[in-house]
Amino acid sequence: MASPKFHHSFRQYHRWIGFFLAGIMAVYAVSGVLLIFRNTEFLKFETTYERKLETGLSGEGLGEQLRLKGFAVEDDNGDTIRFRQGQYNKQTGDVVYSVKDYPAPLAKMVKLHKATTNSPLFFVNIAFGVSLLFFVISAFLMFIPKALPYKNGLKIAGIGFVFMVLMVLFGS
Repeated sequence: MASPKFHHSFRQYHRWIGFFLAGIMAVYAVSGVLLIFRNTEFLKFETTYERKLETGLSGEGLGEQLRLKGFAVEDDNGDTIRFRQGQYNKQTGDVVYSVKDYPAPLAKMVKLHKATTNSPLFFVNIAFGVSLLFFVISAFLMFIPKALPYKNGLKIAGIGFVFMVLMVLFGS
């Protein structure tokens, strides 16, 4: 069995790393809530863009050039292609379209939350995930295993685990 000094040391590590990660967790919490509403217009503002593209693009070529989420041609009459977000003049190459997105600080927070291996931010996500795993383990190392808080903690953690498994299986 580990000594009380060992458990005390983990209490200290848990506390100081927890204080450091509190700010990071706040950012992840806000961006996670924003992601729940990503298919709505909640906190999004419309921005209109005007660009000059090649002339004579087809609807498919226009979609490849603009790379807009949900791009779909609604009308293609001789000179103009109308799509959900705007319109394109085939003769001049002028395109005007509107996009709804979060304000810059919120957009960056959402981008942090959705970082993939193509983004330099993915190291932050990995470090954060490993830190949370440390918290899971260190929470049980903070108490002596024979103590009542430890035994109750195991029961509550088990209930939380079963709850999340059920939510994942039946909630989606």
